Amino acid sequence: MSVKITKTKLDQSRVIDSRIVNDGDKQEAAPKTIASEVLFAGKRELLIQHASESYRLRITNQGKLILTK
Repeated sequence: MSVKITKTKLDQSRVIDSRIVNDGDKQEAAPKTIASEVLFAGKRELLIQHASESYRLRITNQGKLILTK
């Protein structure tokens, strides 16, 4: 198995790794990683549109994430 790492600049302050795992003849892209600071951009909640539905992602006072429909 080999791993190829490419780096992409995002928001000029965060570097995100994109990894492709090669297991023999089969290649799988690893999930994209985005820092929560980039997503929230200084706010405590955001809305996510998925399949014509809205979801709210928020940061709790304890620093955890809660996703609600």
